[in-house]
Amino acid sequence: MRQRDLIPFFTITFLIAWGILALYVFTSERMTQAFGSLSGEHPLFYLAVYAPAIAALTVVLYRSGFAGTKRFLSRLLLWRASLYWYVLVIAGVPLVFYVAALMKDGALDTLFPFPGVLPYLLALLLMAIKGPVEEIGWRGVALPLLQRRMAPIWAALVLGTIWGLWHLPAFVLSGMPQSAWSFTPFFAGTIAVSVIVTPLFNSTRGSILLPAFLHLQLINPLWPDAQPYDNWLFVALAIVVVGLNREAMFTRRDAVTEVLPK
Repeated sequence: MRQRDLIPFFTITFLIAWGILALYVFTSERMTQAFGSLSGEHPLFYLAVYAPAIAALTVVLYRSGFAGTKRFLSRLLLWRASLYWYVLVIAGVPLVFYVAALMKDGALDTLFPFPGVLPYLLALLLMAIKGPVEEIGWRGVALPLLQRRMAPIWAALVLGTIWGLWHLPAFVLSGMPQSAWSFTPFFAGTIAVSVIVTPLFNSTRGSILLPAFLHLQLINPLWPDAQPYDNWLFVALAIVVVGLNREAMFTRRDAVTEVLPK
């Protein structure tokens, strides 16, 4: 894998996702007649969300064949991390949402917004096969290649900016959950999450699994809707994480730069 592989990776990622959403924005009647209204559960929306993973697997398969792709996917099995990171992902993320919910009127009116455990588990499963798949691309390919030229903090900020902008069409398309949100705090929160996940990624020597787990925690349907306060709290958390990992964030010494593990 070469750093210039970022060009086809980002090109494919944006072409698929922005292409699908642009068709619904500019030719909404025709697309609705042909494929139905776009929603968070529509197959075309899943295709748009899977764009980073599709781009990553396409580039890896082209560069390294099936053997290299198998090595690449083995990073989905890397799970070893310090207790610090597991506490942050399992307890820290929901704490952010609940603290933010205290700032938003009505956010804590319903602590369990499901009629039973089974509907919640089904909703969680649908989330698990949606957003976390993005990490195959963002942290699987983009982050290690960016870290070949820049320290993790700058790679995190660059990737977070691109990641945030990639979501932009969903904010202008009715029927998407993001259409009811303000883009600015979401954009800041996305960059913050990119900063938070970067030292986690490097400490696990390139795990895709744990960033995907963190991603799932961020979209867990059990947490209260605390927009936009949750995003600003994630910005604050990112500052704390950088402070605690400042040596690892400002030097490339321990940065993961290989897409295919040796």
